[in-house]
Parts: sequence; C-alpha cells; structure tokens
Amino acid sequence: MDSAYPTPLQHVVAAARARYRERHPASAAQLQAAAGALPGGNTRSVLYFAPFPLTMVRGDGCRLWDADGHAYLDALGEFTAGIYGHSHPVIREALVDALHDGLSLSSHTTREAALALEIQRRFPSMELLRFTNSGTEANLMAVGLAKIHTGRRRILVFDGAYHGGLLAFSGGGSALNAPHDYLVGTYNDAQAAREIFRQCGSEIAAVLVEPMLGSGGCIPGQPEFLHELRTLSEAHGALLVFDEVMTSRLSAGGRQALLRIRPDLTTLGKYFGGGVSFGAFGGRREILQRFDPSRPVALAHAGTFNNTVLSMAAGLAGLVRVLSPDALATLNERGERLRGRVNEAAQRRGLAIQATGLGSLMTLHATDTPIRRPADAAAADPLAKELLFFDLLDRGIYLARRGFASLSLPFGDAEVEEFIAAWDAVLDERRAVLPARRDA
Repeated sequence: MDSAYPTPLQHVVAAARARYRERHPASAAQLQAAAGALPGGNTRSVLYFAPFPLTMVRGDGCRLWDADGHAYLDALGEFTAGIYGHSHPVIREALVDALHDGLSLSSHTTREAALALEIQRRFPSMELLRFTNSGTEANLMAVGLAKIHTGRRRILVFDGAYHGGLLAFSGGGSALNAPHDYLVGTYNDAQAAREIFRQCGSEIAAVLVEPMLGSGGCIPGQPEFLHELRTLSEAHGALLVFDEVMTSRLSAGGRQALLRIRPDLTTLGKYFGGGVSFGAFGGRREILQRFDPSRPVALAHAGTFNNTVLSMAAGLAGLVRVLSPDALATLNERGERLRGRVNEAAQRRGLAIQATGLGSLMTLHATDTPIRRPADAAAADPLAKELLFFDLLDRGIYLARRGFASLSLPFGDAEVEEFIAAWDAVLDERRAVLPARRDA
C-alpha cells in the first residue's frame, strides 16, 4: 500500500495490479528472460510500466494479441507511428516488392527521390529535405544546422517538450540531453517568450517547438502563442523549427498548414516510413543547400540507413496510395468525436477526468484543471490514471500507461463505440473512488 492508512482508491489500485499479475504470467516471464541481456528486460523506456509491461505477439488492423492470448483494441497506434494499423496490405505489398529488388543497394535509389517529392508537395515549407532514421535524429540535425547557419549557440525549447531521447525537457530535462545551450521557456506563454527574446534574442539560433506537446500530455499550442514565436524568431534572426513528428498527422500538411505558419525548418518521423524506421528534416532552400555535396564546403550528413530501401518503399506507398488528405481528415474527425464523448461521459458523472488533444491524438488526465501547460497536468491524480489504464486493459482497450492514445486508419466508428462502451463501464464501476469535479 502507498500509506499506513490506505484510501479506497489505493485499495482498488492494489487489487487492479494484483489482477494484472494474475492475468499476464507469460508477459512477466518474457520480461524476466529478456533481463538476462537487456537492462530490466527493456530497450525502449516508454514501454515499461510496473509491475511489468505487456509482451505483444501479433497485430492485425487495429487489434493486438499478447503473449497470454488476450486480444485488445489498439488505441495506442505505436505512439502515432502506426497510423496504417498492423500489416496494411498496401504497405506489405510495397515491402515485398522492395525485397525482390534488393535490400541494400549501396547507392541512390528511385524511391528516395519519389518519397522526398511527395513530402515536399505536402509540406511546401520543406523546400529541400534530408532523410534520417528517426525523429530524434531529425531534431538533432535541425538544431545543429540552425546553430551553424546562424552562427549562434542558444536553443529556445519549452518545458514538457519531447523532441526525442536526447532532447527531452520534462521535469527539468533529461540527463542524456545533447549538450546544447538551452533556454527553457513556458509553453503557451507568449509573454514569457517575448521576455526571453528581449534578454537573449541576439544569441538564439533556433526556437524548437511542438505545435502540440505530444509526450507532454497532448497539450495544443495556442495559435497566438505559435504565431508569436514566428514573429519573434523572424524579428531576431533566429530559425523557427516545428517538430511535427506527431502533429504532422493533423492534416496533410501538418499543423503548420492548419495555422498558416511557415517555419524555417520542419522535422518529421513516425509514420512517414510506413511503419519502418524513418525521420526527415527540411526547410528553406538556402539553409538546406548547405548539405549539397557538390559544393566545395558542404556539411556532411552520413547515415547508412538514411535512404534504406524498406523505409523508402513503405513510406512512399503509404503516402501515395493510402494516406490521402480525405483519409486523414476522416481520421481526425473521428478522433475529435471520440475525445468529445470521453469528456462528456466524465462530466456527466461529475468526475474530474478529461482528455486533451487534437484530431486523432489524446491523453487522459485525472483532473478538471484546465490544461494549457505541463504544470497544469501535474495536478492530475496518478493513482486514478493508473486505475483507468488497468481497468481499460481488462476490458480489452490498449493505450499507453500515461493515458496517451492515437487512432489508426482501421480504427473506425465501430471501434469508437467499443472504446466508449468500455469507458462508460469503467467510469460507472469506479465512480465512487475516482476524483470528483470541484463544481459537482
């Protein structure tokens, strides 16, 4: 128990943990076996949760099966990378065709040019672009390029932001962060950003910002805040870098298209590789031209798998043959409806629970405090969120332990109803122990 005098919520959470252990012995055994070679049995920190994470053995469409044979509706969507669902036939066909042509060609290929042109068509601000192996790498390259291009050293980032494993700024920042000179601003606080630029504007190389904090709790950047960052960076000679690794899915041209903001640099990742490792960074022609290897003094950007055949093939097939603007719009409209119904169900029962986000992305928070920045989300009850996670899992709904969900294309209207049925059942069963709204 969490205290000498356990609360009813603590009792219920303890029982949920015990039930989880009983129902998933194969996942527990798999973690123990993996611990012989991997620290704690883990090689991807976000997937771990106590008492042990699930081991999934199969996926199909928007369904998953774990090592103990339990089936789930996949509401996590590989943390936004799985937008096509599991083993989409178009993606599978493209991968098989690529394998027939040869896996490692040690050269330029036709697919990389075609994929780059398709991304450029969707993101006009990316006048030129380069591929990497992940969103993390794309952001590292963008930051390094901004410093070289401007001749400055400081990078403005924001509390709660996550730009990859080496650029994480929750809770004071990660000890593993790349050793740049960071200025950490307050998300959605335009006045604070103005003050930072007033004091340090001539030293700032770049503003690196997510148009919506993704891992930081699906907190949308307010349009006036993001527009102010565009104004400030331009006025002071800094580069505005939009990390659209997650928010790119909010429209065919990402959130920058919705807000009509043209950043100097954009970073992408996740689903643009069709489910295979991928990242990209791009922007204004005069900035990216510095990588043109035909020039006498060009910046070097190596990477064995930057143009790996499988990522190029899967990414191109997905964008051209599956992920049309209409398909994205439908997916995001469905996400808006789901999030609205999640919030309505909690409000109707007088519960201090909310889902924040945009389009097909959302995060559950056990608080009724309006959430505009990560400090607001910190008011949430962690035990209540844990209970919601385990209870939804018991009813066949899989999302991230932190309450994050991202819908995939196979997640249709019937799946929305399935999710809401489980959500209603959990709220009804746990209403007595979940936090009540202050105005209830």
